[in-house]
Amino acid sequence: MSSVPLHYVDLRAFCYVTEDENRVEDALRTFLPEEFEIERAESEGHHGDRILVFSPRVENADDVRTVLSRLAELPDEEFASLQAELDDRVTENTEFFVTLSKQAAFEGEIRRGDGITLRGKVEAYPAKKEHALDNVAELLATLEE
Repeated sequence: MSSVPLHYVDLRAFCYVTEDENRVEDALRTFLPEEFEIERAESEGHHGDRILVFSPRVENADDVRTVLSRLAELPDEEFASLQAELDDRVTENTEFFVTLSKQAAFEGEIRRGDGITLRGKVEAYPAKKEHALDNVAELLATLEE
């Protein structure tokens, strides 16, 4: 994958009071290059409980390739369903979304599920959903090889 059709990739994971923040950070690091800085913000839940929000933004093309190479490790059936759902996964604002399993990531596996949100800003000229869909479809086809 020589060129990367994404301007950047944002990852986001919440760490609730019942979770160990180091484990949540480790799960997120499954997708990131080594020594990557992860921004943290503290928030408050509905009942006053503390929620940490981990949100690294990956902008460097080599680092984006690292994230995408991990996405390519999805099991075949999950990868195929991701490709089939592209119309629902790409927005009018040319953003590509997928949710990934925080628990699986902590165990070093890449699976679709809940807990980690991946959002990529797709390069599309002009910036229209149809062009973004084509670029993401081509990207996923390249990852599949």
